[in-house]
Amino acid sequence: MEAHGGHDDFGGSARWRRMALETYVTLPLFTLVLLGAIWTATLHFIDAELDAAHNVAGDSLVELSDTYEAQVVRNLQGIDQTLKVLKYAVEKKGAAGALPELQQNDLLPPGLVFIVSIADASGRIVASNPATESISVANEEYFLYHQQRRTSSTYIAQAMRDQANKDWHLHFTRRVNTPEGEFAGVVVVEVDPGYFTSGYERARLGEKGVLGLVGSDGVARVLRVGELVSWGQKIAAMPDKGTTVPQALPGSWDGVRRYTALRPLPRYQLSVLVGLSEDEQMAPAFGKRRERLLEAGAASVAVLLVAALAWFWTWQGARARRHIRRAQETYAAASEANMDAFFVLRAIRGADGAITDFKIATANSRAEQMSGHSKQALQGQSLCNWLPQVRHNGIFKRLVRIATEGGVHQEEWENTMPQLNAGWIHAQVVGVEGGAVMIVRDITERKAAEHRIFHMALHDALTGLPNRSLIGDRLQQAIAEAQRDHNAVHVAFIDLDGFKLVNDGLGHTAGDLLLKEVAGRMAACLRRHDTVGRFGGDEFVLVLPQQKNDMAPTASLLERVREAVIGPVVLDEQEVRVSCSIGVAMYPRDGEDPDTLLMNADAAMYRAKETGKNNVQFYTQEMNSSLEEKLALLDGLRKALDDNQLYVEYQPKADLSSGLLFGVEALVRWRHPERGMIRPDIFIPLAEECGMIGAIGDWVLQQACHQARAWQAAGLPPITVSVNVSPRQFDDLRLVARVVEALNASGLAAGLLELEVTESLIMRDVGQAVAKMRELEAKGVALSIDDFGTGYSSLSSLKRFPISRLKIDKSFVRDLDTSADDRAIARAIISLAHELDVRVIAEGVETVQQRDFLQANGCDEMQGYLLSRPVAPQEIAVLLARQREAAERGQLLTADTQAPIA
Repeated sequence: MEAHGGHDDFGGSARWRRMALETYVTLPLFTLVLLGAIWTATLHFIDAELDAAHNVAGDSLVELSDTYEAQVVRNLQGIDQTLKVLKYAVEKKGAAGALPELQQNDLLPPGLVFIVSIADASGRIVASNPATESISVANEEYFLYHQQRRTSSTYIAQAMRDQANKDWHLHFTRRVNTPEGEFAGVVVVEVDPGYFTSGYERARLGEKGVLGLVGSDGVARVLRVGELVSWGQKIAAMPDKGTTVPQALPGSWDGVRRYTALRPLPRYQLSVLVGLSEDEQMAPAFGKRRERLLEAGAASVAVLLVAALAWFWTWQGARARRHIRRAQETYAAASEANMDAFFVLRAIRGADGAITDFKIATANSRAEQMSGHSKQALQGQSLCNWLPQVRHNGIFKRLVRIATEGGVHQEEWENTMPQLNAGWIHAQVVGVEGGAVMIVRDITERKAAEHRIFHMALHDALTGLPNRSLIGDRLQQAIAEAQRDHNAVHVAFIDLDGFKLVNDGLGHTAGDLLLKEVAGRMAACLRRHDTVGRFGGDEFVLVLPQQKNDMAPTASLLERVREAVIGPVVLDEQEVRVSCSIGVAMYPRDGEDPDTLLMNADAAMYRAKETGKNNVQFYTQEMNSSLEEKLALLDGLRKALDDNQLYVEYQPKADLSSGLLFGVEALVRWRHPERGMIRPDIFIPLAEECGMIGAIGDWVLQQACHQARAWQAAGLPPITVSVNVSPRQFDDLRLVARVVEALNASGLAAGLLELEVTESLIMRDVGQAVAKMRELEAKGVALSIDDFGTGYSSLSSLKRFPISRLKIDKSFVRDLDTSADDRAIARAIISLAHELDVRVIAEGVETVQQRDFLQANGCDEMQGYLLSRPVAPQEIAVLLARQREAAERGQLLTADTQAPIA
């Protein structure tokens, strides 16, 4: 028994020794395995997160590159289009007429951002907008490039500055050719280099990100890092990507490591450069790596403690579960912070193994917001029970295919399922084992923004009507339908009469309100399928489809439009009225394409203008003859100044109290070599339209000053000479300098020169007008307001003008004999002027009765055919000589005692 008992004790102790030995052996091995697993998993997670961060940086770089490339291409296309239009205008209209015509048609880019200039074949800048110093660019790189190459491409020079512009600019240029194809100069668009990097967003690019443009020569045209904009650096070539993981490389310009993309734009011989700082992009991942390492270290210490304490090994399972729970919490935290809704779907299979439904395994907070259900309510719910529509709209089939085949699928659709609180949805589905993960994003706001952008691209910002582009599309569509249905299309071109007077007199804000009101009235007159659009300025176009060859319905509709337009409009508590001139062309009779129809409707509109305005004219082929005659006059007018076809006549002015001649008004005349005398009311508007009014006005100013000085040199009494100033001349920044130059060149005293400006001209911008008039007054030049009473000036603004004379418009003088209203207006103007200590002159006085009325009511001076027609300088000399001789004899030779000059 003892032996047996001892054997049992020995066996028990051996068993415990084996257990202890096994624990002693296995525990370190288990500990090493566990530590290895922890660190392997930790390093794996770190590597995965770093790779993910690299990939996110790469994705961000691609997205930013796409966005910046699109922005740059859009800007370059706009500049290139401007160069093409400018080149065309120069080749067709010449350097002198190109910029004014383009500016008049609102085809020039804004002067605050872009400088447009034209250089002739010798390299001399002959025109620019805004106006700059005329310099020579013959030795500039871009000029030599076009001079030496027959190319029509755009050349983009390095950033530079010149004598005319001290700021650094990028120069975009195109070659201009003569009709024979020879070099005739270049057209230039200059822009600040920073214009191309103004879209730098610190929130996306950080403080050390980079945006830039690099030329094909490897030189940076512009480079922006943070807030620093520079240029001229040599950019090293970027190596080809040899791996799917993006690599950060040090920048050749500052040594900062960046993820960099250099995308070529072959059409422009440029590349867009986008870079993201590695430090900034990887900072979150590096922070997470530190957290991971700290977690792994902590886990290792815990495992070592467990190994030291034998009983602690029972906690291994709990610790492993805690690690799993921690990973789940990390995933949950990441998904909760995401702006997208996550749905983890587990496949439900039938007896045949086919997927019959999906069960929602889990979802995040964003999914709660989108569905209106809590996560607990969503978990375990059948997808098809919750969203039965998915079985019929194709979503379920796509989920089954992705869950079966794997891969990634994404799409966008307009949501029709009321269970989801989103108008538009972007869904990304990833196939995983046992089901799929669906990531859903609400893109309703983005779609609304896209719709707004699309609407803005095709509609006028002021009136909301279709713009020129959409008008062309609607007209093309109407023509196609008419061709198919054998119908007609009527196109009406509408121009407002008197809009410029309102816009100049009451300001652009009032003009905009008037345009919006008129646009609404036109639209209210049309049928549902008709189109009214704003063509530009005060021009509108009506597209009237589904018409027959009968013009009567269209004439009736357009009469309603005309009557709606002429109704009164209250602007700034002032009632104004405008009318409209309408020209109509018909498809297919008057043209078979939109351009021809619009051109012919425009010609008909001009006929309506010529026949008294405020009427409707239907196009006839004879109208093109009028247009051709107008073009011929324009061509002749461009030669008139150089060929001495223009000359100046002078109309005397007399003092009504003394009857003495005290001054003259200089009036330009045109004697055409073939057409004879051309009336001023014909060629003056043409000169304003083609931009020659400035050159003609300067010439008249110089002629008038020289002639007034010549009369004095001949011993005749000094008299004032009045010169009309056109709006274009008044807006010229060098107006005062030009006036001083004319006075200095002629030797005429400033006090003998009077400049006449119209009431509507100075009311366009009262502050600027007063400043310029004060500057002229300081030089000793007298100022008068011409055509007073036809504009919209107020007493508060009138008293600010430094004027010496008001001229009553001839429209009020003409009917003084018969119109009580005109007599009342004349008395009011005379009284107002005298209260302001300003003299009054009446123009267009043709009868003794008119003169007597004016004299009796205190008018100071007169001008008109009763005294004299405009005459040659020699006739004025005769009148002055008679007046001087009479004075020497002690006689008074007045307007009554002198015979009027025929």
